[in-house]
Amino acid sequence: MYYFLKAIRQYADFSGRARRREFWMFFLFYVIFIVFLQVAIFTFFVGKKEIEQGVLLTIFPCILGILSLLAPFYAVTVRRLHDTGRSASFVLLTFVPIIGDIILIVLCSQDSQPGENEYGPNPKTILV
Repeated sequence: MYYFLKAIRQYADFSGRARRREFWMFFLFYVIFIVFLQVAIFTFFVGKKEIEQGVLLTIFPCILGILSLLAPFYAVTVRRLHDTGRSASFVLLTFVPIIGDIILIVLCSQDSQPGENEYGPNPKTILV
């Protein structure tokens, strides 16, 4: 939860580097948040109504939830790409259906570039 809140606080910070743990913990809580939102809204509004109406009622709040976390998602993704020594332009791969997402996941899964790079010091070596 710490990394999720950290990413939200740094929603406009596209500079620096982010460790794998920070990226994946944000991603995990992002997915949990969206699933929880869907389940909560679906169970609250559906009741005895038809399933189709319940599905339509869950779409709009989920879209709002996704959009509210889009800036922190892109910020932590850019910082993660910086940590691997790549430019922020690789985040544009999210606009390529399926294949772009797979490539971005592979790039974000790679280990940090050792030492300092052009985006800052290695976050693994910074003592807290």
